[in-house]
Amino acid sequence: MDYSSFGNKLGRFSGITQLMDDLNEGLTNPDAIMLGGGNPARIPEMQDHFDKLNQRLLESGALTKAMMNYDGPQGKDSFISSLATLLRDTYGWPITEKNISLSNGSQSAFFNLFNLLAGEFDDGRSKKILLPLAPEYIGYADSGLANNMFTSVKPTIEQLPNRRFKYHVDFDALRIDDSIGAICVSRPTNPTGNVLTDSEISQLDTLAREHDIPLIIDNAYGVPFPDIIFEPVTPFWNDNTILCMSLSKLGLPGVRCGIVIANEAITTALTNITGVLNLAPSSIGPLLGNALIEEQQLLELSSTVIKPYYQAKALKVSQWLLNAIDDERFQIHKPEGAIFLWLWFDELPISANELYQRLKKRGVLIVPGEHFFIGIDDPNWPHQRQCVRMNYVQDEDDIQRGIAIIAEEVQRAYAEG
Repeated sequence: MDYSSFGNKLGRFSGITQLMDDLNEGLTNPDAIMLGGGNPARIPEMQDHFDKLNQRLLESGALTKAMMNYDGPQGKDSFISSLATLLRDTYGWPITEKNISLSNGSQSAFFNLFNLLAGEFDDGRSKKILLPLAPEYIGYADSGLANNMFTSVKPTIEQLPNRRFKYHVDFDALRIDDSIGAICVSRPTNPTGNVLTDSEISQLDTLAREHDIPLIIDNAYGVPFPDIIFEPVTPFWNDNTILCMSLSKLGLPGVRCGIVIANEAITTALTNITGVLNLAPSSIGPLLGNALIEEQQLLELSSTVIKPYYQAKALKVSQWLLNAIDDERFQIHKPEGAIFLWLWFDELPISANELYQRLKKRGVLIVPGEHFFIGIDDPNWPHQRQCVRMNYVQDEDDIQRGIAIIAEEVQRAYAEG
């Protein structure tokens, strides 16, 4: 069958499809050790809170009402209003309901944003999205309708004690011209758990304003919610910033609720796109989010339950890895946030993709790092083929069994040369 250019591009197998297929395989295979996908942890306190909240909404009739009615294409009015008030009161940001639009998950929001701001223009120009710090989120890679819609910059690498390292933006290597339609970063970063410093964000904002392009910040794991961020940072937004948030990492990935905070022109454009593509966003997630805000629980649960849970586990699992793989060539990116650990096997004689295949045969699912270096394919830079992403939120017995298998396969690869 012949497909259009759209069909050929989006209908082919991709890194994000592999990731989600592996995640689904883990759900159907009870023996799989799921250290790859992005499902958040099932935190008992959060699960209990959601059970009680859903019960109250069901008994009041609000849950059934939400399922039986469309919202407008901008999203549920009550949630948008509550969230605008929360952000104004908490941070002093000059935000109203005209600055917020909802989507069916962040992935949908980024597809719309990237193709709104980059790709082919009516006057013949072509623009790209600049990712100033690779590696970046795997889900961006295939979300552009135009080919080669992303350009990336290699990081500088800061060596830290105890076999840790940290990526930084290489501002000397950044090149911004009329071919760039927007700058996009995630904070904290998926896959590495890196948190861009306040200085890096400020510099990127200055560059974006100088070139009259927006700065997109993927805040799916950040502040004020779900607050899976372990560094002291200043929350950032202005009218040239597009801040993207989500309810997924609160523990609600199934409700598919993305949040975009932007200037009124961007909000209007995204609302119109949603009307064409989806009619309206889902109603269930915004209903739950609004209830959490009304109960004054959204920020409280994020800071007192969610953040401590992930921070403690990230440090614990990092140490398990370092103990299991006692080789100076193995390093871990400093865990500063998100729900992943980024593992670097320097001088690894096989590719990360080959390591992924070997581990998969033994029932351990991770994600090979090659997929995250979007827009970079430098045969003289082996680092991009030496890293893997590992989810650290699974059952601790499973994690320890998985780490043991990873250690065996890495040591075998090094021994084989």
